[in-house]
Amino acid sequence: MLAQLRQYKHEEVQFDDNRTTGESQTEDAVNPDAEDYFGAEMDDLDVETWDTVEYEGDPIQRRTLAIDGVTAVSVPDDSLEEDESALPGHTIQIRTAGDSETIANTEIVEIQDEHA
Repeated sequence: MLAQLRQYKHEEVQFDDNRTTGESQTEDAVNPDAEDYFGAEMDDLDVETWDTVEYEGDPIQRRTLAIDGVTAVSVPDDSLEEDESALPGHTIQIRTAGDSETIANTEIVEIQDEHA
């Protein structure tokens, strides 16, 4: 199966002399033009990309994950109780052939059986 997920984390603040505590980073500072910054388009690079989005009035970061070869997806009971992070999503457990991974603050977008 193919699992498509969205994972969230708190915005990583990078301080400089012109910022104050609690001031959000601007879109230009967080996501500069890739070609200007790296000399290549983002699609040509194999990097982890987080986008800044707004959630309940605060900036947070979000990325999209696509995991192939998934055999099972579950939401452990205790992840529903530990939702103290003020981020969307829950802890999701992904099982692949012989491996298991938990991913915090995650929403399921789609689970697709490639053989159906």
